Amino acid sequence: MSVKRVLRNTIRKEKEENRVTEPLTETPELSAKYAWFFDLDGTLAEIKPHPDQVVVPDTILQGLQLLATASDGALALISGRSMVELDALAKPYRFPLAGVHGAERRDINGKTHIVHLPDAIARDISVQLHTVIAQYPGAELEAKGMAFALHYRQAPQHEDALMTLAQRITQIWPQMALQQGKCVVEIKPKDTSKGEAITAFMQEAPFIGRTPVFLGDDLTDESGFAVVNRLGGMSVKIGTGATQASWRLAGVPDVWSWLEMITTALQQKRENNRSDDYESFSRSI
Repeated sequence: MSVKRVLRNTIRKEKEENRVTEPLTETPELSAKYAWFFDLDGTLAEIKPHPDQVVVPDTILQGLQLLATASDGALALISGRSMVELDALAKPYRFPLAGVHGAERRDINGKTHIVHLPDAIARDISVQLHTVIAQYPGAELEAKGMAFALHYRQAPQHEDALMTLAQRITQIWPQMALQQGKCVVEIKPKDTSKGEAITAFMQEAPFIGRTPVFLGDDLTDESGFAVVNRLGGMSVKIGTGATQASWRLAGVPDVWSWLEMITTALQQKRENNRSDDYESFSRSI
């Protein structure tokens, strides 16, 4: 099955006026040059009650590696997680990465680009957050070095209080900005985003000159969708909710099926090429 048919059968474009979906008609061909960007939680892996419980299936990692190889390495993971966490989840493979919503990034050559937060500011913010979050049982503070995440998946009743807390932090330290997500509010360096990370990748080999494709599920992915749309690429929202993305998949299992069908088509093309090469060689001797 061609990639064109795979995408037509599995992705639907959403009409903004009535939220009704229709079949996708403009689809990539195997011969086209694409740059692939994937969010992780809620896209490649199901969201779990605690981030440490998340696992990316081996078959999906293998599919990503096959797709990366077929695209000359133009595949990156774009996540709110740290690069250390992303590497652990992607083992044994090593992909280009953007972690902490673009505050840290690793290119195809292994060079890292990190937005550093002064130690004194990081320490002061951490002290304030640790002091206050203890007042909200079930909420969790995740420190990421240059950013902080306030998780309330296990305590949704504290959403407003944690949002107020995060807003107060950004008022005290204006170099920080809020980033809302699913059951989380993050405090991160201003002017960092998944969109900025994708923009940076698209200016480097092997991504430069390719058409970007980005899959994500959360508010944190919207800046990436905006960049991909501006570059004439394919932005794909996973799940429900308003979005800038042009296309939609229903959930993580649909992403897995979509990726499996594309990699199957790639493998079939590779086998066909081998067969053609063998036949050409046989005729030449």
